[in-house]
Amino acid sequence: MMKEGIDTLTFAKRLKYATRVNHDSVDSLVMQAEPFANADRYGQFLRLQHVFHLSMAPLYQQASLQALFPGLAQLGNVAAVESDLRNLGLSTEVDTELLASITNAYQAIGWLYCCEGSNMGAAFLYKETQKLQFDAGHGAKHLAAHPEGRAAHWRNFVAQLDALTLTQEQEALAIQGAKEAFAFYKKTLTHFF
Repeated sequence: MMKEGIDTLTFAKRLKYATRVNHDSVDSLVMQAEPFANADRYGQFLRLQHVFHLSMAPLYQQASLQALFPGLAQLGNVAAVESDLRNLGLSTEVDTELLASITNAYQAIGWLYCCEGSNMGAAFLYKETQKLQFDAGHGAKHLAAHPEGRAAHWRNFVAQLDALTLTQEQEALAIQGAKEAFAFYKKTLTHFF
């Protein structure tokens, strides 16, 4: 895509374009790990998800980010992941060395983009959990659709992203943050699998 073409895209589409390779490599790695082959592998997947969502949790409570994304405080997924872990009889304790620390607010936007975007892909993952007899009520709560529906929820988040007024430097930091989030997820996946 030519530079002029990228500049005419919305911010959310520029984020998607800039991170498409990172996103695809995460998808590929998740499938290679076969997290739904059996309940034990799914348990490892839950541990991975727990580390990622626990790393994200402070962002959902940050006042500056809540101002940019109304309703953000209600979107965090840690409690649901921990509920799923307990359903499988697994500990919710985490080695804090595994957690990411996101301190730059603009990079945090990129991390949020990855986390909220993963809810769209979770539709496929959720179907896979049902083969293991898990669902929203037991073991796969964190993968269940948002109450307003996955697509409506994502459209709302994208609209908030596109409404941001960022400088080129701030946007570059958001893209960097998204790439860091994908890299962190891959590193954590490799740790557990």
